[in-house]
Amino acid sequence: MLANIEKVKELIPQKAPFVMVDELLQFTQENLRSRFKISASNLFVENNQFVESGIIENMAQSVALHTGYQFFLLNKIAPTGYLGAIKNVEITRLPKTGETIETAIEIIQEFMGVTLVDVKVFSDDEIIAKSQMKTVLAS
Repeated sequence: MLANIEKVKELIPQKAPFVMVDELLQFTQENLRSRFKISASNLFVENNQFVESGIIENMAQSVALHTGYQFFLLNKIAPTGYLGAIKNVEITRLPKTGETIETAIEIIQEFMGVTLVDVKVFSDDEIIAKSQMKTVLAS
């Protein structure tokens, strides 16, 4: 593990109770893997399931964590980023409370503050969601 929840909170712009990433597991310039344990008190839990909007928020925060950690390694403050687009969202199963999900992002293209990423969410070895996201850094 590269960063626990306390460090993650420093690396992403979201604040409690809106944090949907607990740990940074792996990082390279092109990839990141994060972990999140779903609690019953989470804002995006309904009927003991982590709903679609929570999964999408987890994906977006994992992308933000990549940027935040990248700037942390350079001893710089990360700029604010915005979600520019989400497409090809597929959610095959909603995880339950108590379940831990892992989110993997792969940078497809990065140019002038615009980043295109593929995102996959896993529960154990099962892919339960995937999408493509485009983020934009504020200048």
